[in-house]
Order: sequence, then structure tokens, then C-alpha cells
Amino acid sequence: MIFKIRVILDAQDDIFRDIEIEAANSLEDFHNAITQAFGFIGNEMASFYTCDDRWNQEEEIALFDMSENGSGLRLMNETFLEDILTTDTPKLIYVYDFLSMWTFFVELADIVEKEDGRSYPNVLFSFGELPDAPPEKNFESDPSFDFDNTMDNYDDLDFDENWN
Repeated sequence: MIFKIRVILDAQDDIFRDIEIEAANSLEDFHNAITQAFGFIGNEMASFYTCDDRWNQEEEIALFDMSENGSGLRLMNETFLEDILTTDTPKLIYVYDFLSMWTFFVELADIVEKEDGRSYPNVLFSFGELPDAPPEKNFESDPSFDFDNTMDNYDDLDFDENWN
């Protein structure tokens, strides 16, 4: 099976690539296809994130586990597209270069049969030019959130008050 996937830069301008890739490929293979399709060198850290239908970030799937003793984090080279992207869960978030925070919305558009003579991954369509710098992010907080009401009941917390 071949997945046809649209990868959209999180920016005001429309900048996206349509990529077709084998469903049995790993997320690391897909990461490499994305970096090549957008013209990145590919030497920066990156992660995919599962998300809900409203693009709310959930589980991280990292390129490398940078923890000291192995945190049990899912890794791209051990995770396959067909296990993550389905018609029921067709969306992912992809972040490339954590210092610059290039952020992309990834969405499964179609599942088709493999065509003889075609090599995969394949960039089907390219629209828009990648800017020199990543788009600005707006990390404004929710103005209705009341920080004063967050710690009213200390009894629910699981810690020892006399820890030292």
C-alpha cells in the first residue's frame, strides 16, 4: 500500500508538499523524505507527534532518545507509518530543528496500490517556497485561565510536605 500524504508548513502562506510513500516505511524514512522535499540538510533533531482531529499534540515519536537511561520513548526507526496513520487517525504533527521549530501538519490524503516502475518515496506536488527562517509562533496564554485557582487543594497532590 502507498500512502499519499500532505505535509503543510505551519505558516500564513500556503507551503506544502504532497508525498507518496510505502505504508510499511518507518517514520524515520518519512522524516528523511520530508527533509528532502523541503530542502533541509536533515542533520537536526526532529519528532513526530500523534494528535487528535483538532491538531492537539499527544504522544512524541522521536528521531533519537536523548535520555540518559532510556525513557521508553517511541523512536522513528521502530515505528511504521501503517501503525500510526490510518483513516481513523489521519493526522500527525512534525517538528524539525527544535531551536528553529519548523512545524508541519501532516495528513493522510489517500491510500492507493503501489505502481510498478515507480520509486518511493516520491514528491507528487510541491507548492510554495520555504522561507529563510521559520514562521513566528504565537504562544499566547489563555486569558481566561486563572492561576490563583490552580492549587486550592494541596491534599490531592502526591508529595511529602516534609521532604527535607
